[in-house]
Amino acid sequence: MHLELKHLRAVRAIHAQGGLARAADVLNMTQSALSHQVKAMEDQVGMDLFVRRSKPLKLSSAGQRMLKVANRVLPEIEAAEDEFRALQSGKSGRLHIAIECHACFEWLFPVLEAFRKAWPDVDVDIRPGLAFDALPALGREEVDLVVSSDPEDLADVEFNPLFDYEPVFVASSAHPLAQKDFVVAEDFRDETLITYPVDRPRLDVFNQLLMPAKVEPRAVRQVELTAVILLLVASNRGVAVLPDWVVREVRYNSDYVTRPLTKSGVTRRLYAATRVEDTTKPFMAHLLRLARSEPVKLQRGG
Repeated sequence: MHLELKHLRAVRAIHAQGGLARAADVLNMTQSALSHQVKAMEDQVGMDLFVRRSKPLKLSSAGQRMLKVANRVLPEIEAAEDEFRALQSGKSGRLHIAIECHACFEWLFPVLEAFRKAWPDVDVDIRPGLAFDALPALGREEVDLVVSSDPEDLADVEFNPLFDYEPVFVASSAHPLAQKDFVVAEDFRDETLITYPVDRPRLDVFNQLLMPAKVEPRAVRQVELTAVILLLVASNRGVAVLPDWVVREVRYNSDYVTRPLTKSGVTRRLYAATRVEDTTKPFMAHLLRLARSEPVKLQRGG
């Protein structure tokens, strides 16, 4: 016996419509073709599926069994077809994000909130990229986008520029360094530096300033939350270096001062690394547009 999906669809349509003529219209075929299909189906199962000469046309006991199969199988098939059509049109998919930037949550959550409203059928998840090697995971298709400030030359991976930002020195307004117009590496030598719990090479203050100058702070205190870092700084328990989108509010708070790193300042760029074939997907392109615009609002205090 060889049953096909068209056989299940025919049984379901005939039962729902009560006759061959209306069922044929629903199935977009002629009544004669549907009649031949029913005959071929009955030959396959070796018994009648319908009670002949009944109006409306009724299913036999074998036909009832076939209908149960149709009602169980066809919804799953149709759901899968809808899902693949959505994937082909770019309306649905998976977007698992890894972040190699501890402070990026400050601007990423508003981005994802806007994205969720526009693409409700896309499965979004966030994995802290600092807890594992994110870029190799991108190549293995374990994640779909990596936020990073350190582009690499990787096959089949595209680093999409998002925005430039400035790492900014933050201290209490009562701190002696508050009197300076800018700070340099040597200024950190006698300070307690408060940072996120991240390896030093991944922190701007170390990889852009202190490590090249071979300067070691008096102490390093690691803190998970930005709000706690700012609280400790305001209490003059140490100093910090944070991205400019994080310090947008403290610039106008008399408890703090913000200063550039070096006289000319330091500029960094964030990227969204994606697999090349994913970059042009409609939902991915939209996310990249949002990720370029939202941080700029924060940097401007908007």
